[in-house]
Amino acid sequence: MRSVALSLLTWFFGSVFSCPLVFLDNGFSGRKDFQTEPSRTCPVLPSCHYTGFLDVTCNPSVTVSFDFVGFRNGSGKDAFEVRVWPEQLALELGGDLNINCSTSCVQPETGGLETTLTKTVQASQPQWIQYLLSNVSEDSVIHCYFTCSGKQLFKSASISVFYPPKQVKLKLQPTWVVVGRPFSLECKVLAVVPLEKLTLTLLRGTETLHNQTFRNATVNPQEIVVTHNFTAHQEDNHRNFSCRAELDLRALGGELLHSVSAPQVLKVYVPPQDNQMTIIIAVVSVLLFLFVTSVLLCFVFGQHWHQRRTGAYGVQAAWRGMRWPYRAQPTAQALGYPYAEQLGDQTTPLWVPE
Repeated sequence: MRSVALSLLTWFFGSVFSCPLVFLDNGFSGRKDFQTEPSRTCPVLPSCHYTGFLDVTCNPSVTVSFDFVGFRNGSGKDAFEVRVWPEQLALELGGDLNINCSTSCVQPETGGLETTLTKTVQASQPQWIQYLLSNVSEDSVIHCYFTCSGKQLFKSASISVFYPPKQVKLKLQPTWVVVGRPFSLECKVLAVVPLEKLTLTLLRGTETLHNQTFRNATVNPQEIVVTHNFTAHQEDNHRNFSCRAELDLRALGGELLHSVSAPQVLKVYVPPQDNQMTIIIAVVSVLLFLFVTSVLLCFVFGQHWHQRRTGAYGVQAAWRGMRWPYRAQPTAQALGYPYAEQLGDQTTPLWVPE
C-alpha cells in the first residue's frame, strides 16, 4: 500500500488552485496536475493515500493544492518510507537476482544495499536503485536503506536458496510376486535443498500409498532414499507404481515444484483354487502308484531269486532232501516193478517210471 501525506503550498480564497503530484511505483516517478475551484476555507489539512489519482477536498467543497512529498500517513514532514522488491524470494542455487530499493523521499541524501552477496548496480535514480545479485549460493537477508533529512530508514528482504528434485528414481522389488506375498518400493532422489520442504509420495496409479516428510532433518544428504514394504493384492496386477517428489517453496515466496519417476509395473500371480486341488490329487496319485509298483517289483524279484535257489518244482527239492539209503534202489528202478518201501509197520507201493 502506498501511503502519502501532503504539505500545503498555496491557498488563496476565491482563486483557481493548481495541484502538482509526484507519485512512485516500484522506483518509477511521474507528475500530474489538475485544477479545481474552492468555495470556502478548509479548516483541517487532510491526508491522502495514492489510489490512482489524488482527490483532496474539504467539506463543504473547498479544494486546496498539495505537493506529494512523501509524508507517512500524514504524520509529519520528516516521515518517509523505504521499500524493497521483492521482499521474499526463493532462488535456485547459483542463480542471479534483481533487487529494487526505493524510497518515498523526493531528495534522499544517501541510499544503498547492505549484503554479503556479490552485488552490481544496474540502474539508479534519486529515489530508487536497482541491483543485480550474482551467484547466490546461500540463504541471506539483505537491507535496503535511504537517508532523508538526516534520518535513515531501512527495509529488509529474505532470500532462500533451493535445489529442486531433478532426478527421481523408483525401484520395484520383485517385479513378479505371488498374491499375498510382500514386495517393496524404493524411492531415490538426489540432493534437495531445503530438505524440510520436501515430500516424497509413493503412488499406485494416482492413489497415494505412503507419504514421507523431512521436517526434523538437520542435514541435507547427497541422496535421499525412502523404502516401504507392501503386500501384493490381486488388484495390483499390471498396475503402475511411481514416486513423486514435491518441494513446497510457497511459504518462502516461491512455487510448488514437483518431479515424478518413471512408472514401474508389478505382475501378481494368482493361482486358481480348482487347479490347486487337481495338482494335489495328481501328485498323491503318482506317489501312490510308485509305491505300489515298487512293492510289486520287490515281490517278483524275490520270488525269482527264491526259485533259482530251490528249482522249478518242489519234487526235485524233496527228492534231493531224501535220505541216501532210500534213494539208491538200482534193481527196482532198472526192472520198473513196484517195490516195497518199509516205513515202520506199513509198506507203500511205489511206481518208478521207466
